[in-house]
Amino acid sequence: MAELASQPTSVQTVYTWHRENRLLVNRRYQRKLVWTLEEKQKLIESLLKKYPVPAILLAERDGSPGTFEIIDGLQRLHSILSYIEHSFPLADGRYFDVSLFPTAKLAATEGAFPIKEDLPFILSKEVSTILDYSLALSVMRNATDDEVNDVFDRINTYGHRLSDQERRQSGVQNDFSTTVRELSCLLRGDVSTDVLPIASMPSISIDLPMSNHGYEVKADEVFWVNQGILRSTDLRDSADEQCVADIMACIVGGQLIERSKDALDDIYIKGAPESERILTALEVYGAEKIRDEIKYCIDELLKVCAADSEVKLRNLIFKAGNTNAFPSVFAVVLIAFHELIVGQSKRISDYSGLQKSLKDLSRRIEWGRKATAPDERRKNIDAVKGIIESHFVIDPKLAKTIYSNHTTVDIDSVVRRSEIELANYELKQGLLTLADKPKIDSEIIDKVVKTICAIANIGPHSTGKIIIGVTDKKADAERIKKLDQIEPKKIGKRLVVGVNREAKRLGISPEQYVSKWKDGIKKSSLTVELRDSVLSNLDFKPFYGLGVIVITIPPQQTLSYVGDDVYWRNGDSTEMAVGAKQIAGIANRFPGTK
Repeated sequence: MAELASQPTSVQTVYTWHRENRLLVNRRYQRKLVWTLEEKQKLIESLLKKYPVPAILLAERDGSPGTFEIIDGLQRLHSILSYIEHSFPLADGRYFDVSLFPTAKLAATEGAFPIKEDLPFILSKEVSTILDYSLALSVMRNATDDEVNDVFDRINTYGHRLSDQERRQSGVQNDFSTTVRELSCLLRGDVSTDVLPIASMPSISIDLPMSNHGYEVKADEVFWVNQGILRSTDLRDSADEQCVADIMACIVGGQLIERSKDALDDIYIKGAPESERILTALEVYGAEKIRDEIKYCIDELLKVCAADSEVKLRNLIFKAGNTNAFPSVFAVVLIAFHELIVGQSKRISDYSGLQKSLKDLSRRIEWGRKATAPDERRKNIDAVKGIIESHFVIDPKLAKTIYSNHTTVDIDSVVRRSEIELANYELKQGLLTLADKPKIDSEIIDKVVKTICAIANIGPHSTGKIIIGVTDKKADAERIKKLDQIEPKKIGKRLVVGVNREAKRLGISPEQYVSKWKDGIKKSSLTVELRDSVLSNLDFKPFYGLGVIVITIPPQQTLSYVGDDVYWRNGDSTEMAVGAKQIAGIANRFPGTK
């Protein structure tokens, strides 16, 4: 049974917790950062006026006293912390004076956040008012996951503050809701661990046009908005997750469901017949299987849009000038793709022809409120299949391509995730230096081999990835653009420059270029088991015609070496373990190491 304790706490203390990564967010039920600038400013003004603000509810992490999971109050807490860290000013343009708060000043000096210079600051007494403000904290101790979920659901039912889909996802935790959340995160590009510090929330939150919150995921770069399927504001209300849930239920359940609020509600009601039906079907179908299939179908749809002259899906399906969101039509098209590709083992044989056949599709099917019932949806899906089927051919080996395949969505996700989970991910731009004449960097493969070893040594349950063909340096991307006449693709803070350009400069095929990497790893003195598992998981993907190499480091059960040396990850850097004590410490992560 959970115990609830009142714990009034000053903003100054809460900020210290934040800097010590003791305030955590659980993505199983918490939404993203969604408050507007005005809402944030009004909260800070309330603190300055010493007005009461709603209580904040935390759950103390089991086995980790003094570390708290935020149950209610995420938006409020983040607004206060981010105001201190110069993310936004008050309505009158004044920022927090970091020089008067040593803890924040030290964090800024260490690079935690940039300080705005030569701007108006609030007065010294106002800084004190904010730091001394006592937040009404309530702390749940010894709470089970079910109790936390139940409390969160009740809080957000009282005020109806969440969207329908946010309430569904937070109200029940099962295989269906988890799969919907994980797939949706992949498609949005905000994949992360389930539990992360509040400091990391901006990196997985969505910046809407004109909002300029500084969040890492830009709405207009997200698949749903970029293709016109949803508006940017729809992402804030998790309409993308609603669309994923609808499509998944139709596919795994073996029958189309009505496209309605009530139909989805029934799937999320714990113990309800429809919920049990879908959960049983998903258990048989396989969560990983449906994720791979939907990712692959979306990847193929993007290739259709990119064939010949690249066109956005909305402009392909609707007449010019249409700006409406179309999640219902998208669901029809994607399910039609799924039934042909997965159901009939057919691959696309003519992307250009398929693009032409989808032109003005909206005029040839019923959509909107007229097409929500299962039988009407079936008519539309069959109509789409009839229109596009001639551009597919049977391929008995297609399944091998679909499953465990690095799709465009996967690569996008890895690049974005590398900005948060530094230790498990590494990005390299390629083999060549940026000199005018192509010259192979003689040390690059050796560096990658050491990084493979270091990532493998994170622990026996850790998977890592290295992507070749990506840079985070704008100057390097500009140099590559000039040298190779390619247009880098921006993903978050990273720039995909690809490796096809290097193969071309070397006068070899992409396959021969990949072989250089494989041969380098094969000839290395990397631990044999690790070397062989990495080589069997090395993958080359076209990725918008740029070409990238994905090196996957599967979990290892024993300590890995390069020759006689042990390497480990220190944040985003690879270092050699020095001394018996440090090596023993790393070896202790692996019960199988003697």
